[in-house]
Amino acid sequence: MFDFIRTHQRLMQFLLLLVIFPSFALFGLESYTSMGDSSTTVAKVDGQAITQPEWDAAQREQMERFRQMFGGQFDPKMFDTPEAKQDVLDGLIAQRVLAAEAKRNKLSVSDQTLQQTIMGIAGLTTADGKFDVERYKSLLAAQGMTPAMYEASLRQDLIVQQVNAAIQSTAFAPDSLAQRLSELGEQEREVQYLTFKAADYASQVKVTDDMLKAYYDKSNEFSVPEQVKAEYVVLTADALASQINVSDADIKSYYEQNAKQYGVDEQRRASHILIAANKDAPAAEKAAAKAKAEKLLETLRKSPQDFAKLAKENSNDPGSAERGGDLDFFSKGMMVKPFEDAAFKLKQGELSDLVESDYGFHIIKVTAIKPATLKPLEQVKGDIANDIRKQLVTKKYAETADVFSNTVYEQSDSLKSVADKLKLKIETVNNLSRQPNPAVAATAPFNSPKFLSALFSEDSLKNKRNTEAVEVAPNTLIAGRVVDYKPASKRPFDEVKAQVRDRVIQTEALVLAKKAGEEKLAALKAKDDASGFSATQTVSRAKSQGVNPALFLAVMKADTSKLPSYVGVEVPGQGYGVLRITRVVQPSNVDKAKRQAEQQQITAALAQEEMQAYLDVLKEKAKVKILKPAVAKADGAE
Repeated sequence: MFDFIRTHQRLMQFLLLLVIFPSFALFGLESYTSMGDSSTTVAKVDGQAITQPEWDAAQREQMERFRQMFGGQFDPKMFDTPEAKQDVLDGLIAQRVLAAEAKRNKLSVSDQTLQQTIMGIAGLTTADGKFDVERYKSLLAAQGMTPAMYEASLRQDLIVQQVNAAIQSTAFAPDSLAQRLSELGEQEREVQYLTFKAADYASQVKVTDDMLKAYYDKSNEFSVPEQVKAEYVVLTADALASQINVSDADIKSYYEQNAKQYGVDEQRRASHILIAANKDAPAAEKAAAKAKAEKLLETLRKSPQDFAKLAKENSNDPGSAERGGDLDFFSKGMMVKPFEDAAFKLKQGELSDLVESDYGFHIIKVTAIKPATLKPLEQVKGDIANDIRKQLVTKKYAETADVFSNTVYEQSDSLKSVADKLKLKIETVNNLSRQPNPAVAATAPFNSPKFLSALFSEDSLKNKRNTEAVEVAPNTLIAGRVVDYKPASKRPFDEVKAQVRDRVIQTEALVLAKKAGEEKLAALKAKDDASGFSATQTVSRAKSQGVNPALFLAVMKADTSKLPSYVGVEVPGQGYGVLRITRVVQPSNVDKAKRQAEQQQITAALAQEEMQAYLDVLKEKAKVKILKPAVAKADGAE
């Protein structure tokens, strides 16, 4: 029909970029160059540094890929964690050691292989199957890359993939192992439960003051973390917006300079009759179509009132023919050019001559005209004021943010200077700790992990200096200072004595429940007895809903070589459970496709294990040292 749907070039570029740039985009050539050791070094691999800017750039690129992948469902908080950041650093290290190993083994990728890889990228070929060099260059340019930069990165990635493949391709899962694991996954066990609840033994617990004091001394439950009372000031774009006034003269000037933005172009409503003839059709076919169209036009000139009837009977445009040829209103740019040129020259009610387009021959009748209009200033005045204010706020915030940051740094013993200079209010908050308070809205600037980290820095705590300006949200800066500091402490014993008593009773009741359960378990192993047990329940790895996790694990781990089988297990916080397994059932119907898929999954898992072990060896060979981990290591860990 008509070519009024615009080409989605930006969307296509985005889709192609997802195909073009695989994981190696994280690790450009600059990742393999030697960097000088400095305060920005976060890790060293074979004597070469990974710097903080490299790490930050890798994190940003990963976040951007997730954003493109998940779209509107993307939540940056899910990935902006110490664990996620550590994963990125581990990835950088892995790339470095693999690249070093590839270099040691003199691995390379031929120009032919590189060329074939690039030419195999989906979406970079024209309709006739030729490689689209211009599109290739434009897509790279959109990412700030030249073909040379991209090809060097791709070559390096393909080399590293050779090392990867050499290890992972050797993994395999024996049929016997895969079958056994699949059978265990499908296996069902019939079990009965006998529970010994701690609550039933609470009355038997005899509590002494010594027991209470001993529990209190050993427990960390009653600790009060270090806390501070702090002052803070917040700079936001919204706060600046209230300080900006937009005059009527500014609004009028903006309206006049951007009049087109508030206008509506001329629109026309037309009906047409299309006699189809493809542009590549044989000459005889086109001549026949033209002759039919000319005959219809001759009829219409004599009886223009029959346009709708003739359109229904003759038009080859199914979308409009059933409506008597009506195309509704359209503006310039929505129709193919020959049709548009003709339609916008006609007067209302006038018939066109034959109009030829790539679709065939058209007879056009303009049925209505909406002239171009301009919205009056009063109608758009509020919108213009908001647009101007947003532009001014953006500019003012950029300027004011620098003043804010510099002032809190230079006048570091007080927030009064920055508050007076920028007309901000000094706020006070009590009982802040190093971690965000879950009871406080996460959007509260003072509850931001970044701000709390700055507030609890050594300089802020000891010297009572202002923190640096911390960006806690887009267009939101906060700076604070410690007014009062309370070190970590423990609530007085007398204050929590009742709570201690409850904990002691619960602990001792659990001990009594476990003792009773173990005695019953020993008796049952000596002599089978089903009395007192619950009704039989079928449990499998696919049917574990509603079963306590501790009991479920005990059931599936139990030795069932002799039935009934008995096993006992502690249920944290509740008591003790004795399980009686009476039957093991293996499904008779074997899903071969499922078994094959499971074997492939097992092989993939083994390949990952082998690759990780290989990486550990390479890291040791490269003497990897992480200087600034995102996640704190356990004592004694490398």
